[in-house]
Amino acid sequence: MTAPHTWSKHVLKFALLLLAGVSLHVHAGLFGSGGDSWKEEVLLHDGQKMIVERSQTYGGRSEPGQSGPIAEHSIRFTVPGASRFITWTSEYSEDIGRTNFNLLAVHVKDGIPYLVVEPNLCLSYNKWGRPNPPFVYFKFVDEAWQRIPLEQLPAEFETINVVRNTLGRDSELLVSMGFVPSEKVAEMNRTKTREYKSILREPVSGGFGMSSCEELIYYKCGWGSPSEINRKYFENSCK
Repeated sequence: MTAPHTWSKHVLKFALLLLAGVSLHVHAGLFGSGGDSWKEEVLLHDGQKMIVERSQTYGGRSEPGQSGPIAEHSIRFTVPGASRFITWTSEYSEDIGRTNFNLLAVHVKDGIPYLVVEPNLCLSYNKWGRPNPPFVYFKFVDEAWQRIPLEQLPAEFETINVVRNTLGRDSELLVSMGFVPSEKVAEMNRTKTREYKSILREPVSGGFGMSSCEELIYYKCGWGSPSEINRKYFENSCK
């Protein structure tokens, strides 16, 4: 197995991507435009399987000595029995310095696809309203992805069915495999952490997982705890 991506490699990839004029917007897609890409076999709730193409670029803010985070992540797939491609992109956000979400599951019912994603660390968790359970849900409606409440996610959807961790050594493995069968997806996702054993339907408490993130608000040009002092400080500081 090759070594994990280094920060310099990620910066170079991201710079080349920008120079090539690739747009980083919803539905832009990243297939064939650089970064890493692979395919996964996704096991659906009814036993059917479908192929999901995944691709990601690297860049954004990171701690010294750490590899760069994912700047943008895209998927593309066709639902069983259909022929047209459907895409979804988790974009780069300047306010959090990385992509908004980590993908957890792709499910389909009555030909309609749904996504289960998690906010990408604490800033994103605050940005997306501190959901509890700490997930965000999307449904493909009228040719667009729309956020839905947990109550509208079909009860049949229980499994996290795509590879959850796609950074570092895991990304090297995924790229080297090219195609990841559903059995390997399940193996790579094996965990003792309650949040990721299945799609949670009940709120978590006691500082468990992402619910332990400090409450923050974005004040025009920076994040701070919700207080009148911080509000006035950022109002005076932000240009």
